[in-house]
Amino acid sequence: MLLEARLTHFLQQRQSQEIPLRLQLWNGQEVVLGPEPRVTLRLSSPAAIPALVAPSLNRLAEAYFDGLIEIDGRLGDVIHVADQLTFHGRHRHGRLPMWRHLRHTRRADARAIGYHYDVSNDFYGLWLDRQLVYSCAYFRTGEEDIDTAQEQKLEHICRKLMLRPGDRLLDIGCGWGALAIWAARHYGAQVTGSTLSRNQHDYARARVDDEGLAGRVDIRLQDYRDVPGHEVFDRIASIGMFEHVGLAKLPAYFSVIQRLLRPGGWVLNHGITSSDPDSRELSSGAGEFIRRHVFPDGELPHLSLAIREISRQGLEVTDVESLRPHYAQTLWHWASRLEAHQARAEAQAGTKRYRIWRLYLAGCAWAFDHGWINIHQILAQKPPEGGQSVAPWTREHIYDPAATTAPARVKATT
Repeated sequence: MLLEARLTHFLQQRQSQEIPLRLQLWNGQEVVLGPEPRVTLRLSSPAAIPALVAPSLNRLAEAYFDGLIEIDGRLGDVIHVADQLTFHGRHRHGRLPMWRHLRHTRRADARAIGYHYDVSNDFYGLWLDRQLVYSCAYFRTGEEDIDTAQEQKLEHICRKLMLRPGDRLLDIGCGWGALAIWAARHYGAQVTGSTLSRNQHDYARARVDDEGLAGRVDIRLQDYRDVPGHEVFDRIASIGMFEHVGLAKLPAYFSVIQRLLRPGGWVLNHGITSSDPDSRELSSGAGEFIRRHVFPDGELPHLSLAIREISRQGLEVTDVESLRPHYAQTLWHWASRLEAHQARAEAQAGTKRYRIWRLYLAGCAWAFDHGWINIHQILAQKPPEGGQSVAPWTREHIYDPAATTAPARVKATT
């Protein structure tokens, strides 16, 4: 009876907010909280009441994972309703998280990466693009399909790095090998890729062999901190990886990059950033949900913190680009593709995993759309010997293939 009383009180409070939500209770009762409801929540038993009457995004998500709540509605509408239920004028970011001081040892990082990425290559293949690029795509018009947008992103990175034939490129967190293969095939680079995911490593190695690039692309199951000190690279790319590093470990992370980069070399760091200047996690349970169920030990630095730590290593930041709208668009593509393959996704990864990823992708799309989080590409150079920079005068080489400063793209090999 106490639970039912709490539910009644909750409904009385929320009806004044006119949330476009229909609640269907286990006893057949139906309550509409606003005009033209676009989302339906079905509570399977009174056990779902605590998640609803004291809502956070994490509590609601866990009730959904555990089958206490079923959800009907478009993904965008579902996230919108969840946001209305959980946000009541509070700041979007909570307190400084106590877990920001996690040690991020090699073993802990490998375990966290394995949890997220070693689900199933086939599972990711259902909703990623054909090259399995699991990072923000790059749109020129916003109308591109995900395959085209991801190829544009790979090209965007290579052009920013001014890759040339024979350049030694280190791809930190190389995923399933798309950038490494693109750089070798289209720019003639000599690429070393590192990943902590066994699934990604095995897939990327097989793809490199299938495409005849074994002599030009080396994919390693290796922590970036363990790349030998005698290996020096002309270019370094870290795409969608530094979110896993940890705030306390950023100095060491950029120190390794500085050590492995030759004088005059370039590094591109592409990663999600907090919109909070103090690098606090998202409130309303969003940060807790991601940390507990999606990215264990993940932490997001503010752009200013990332630039500060890069600069402290003696690297000169020469270009910064926000891709926030691009990642929102990417995530909506992924979310809709995953939902379209629900039956296969559940067969490959289980219903709970499918539900986690369904909410995660749509929730992150909403967060990027509304500026709760951001993503930045930071280009920096290690000062050349003598100290005189050789940076291009303009950014034309990034956008205009005919620019005189354009990198030397080679004919794709077969």
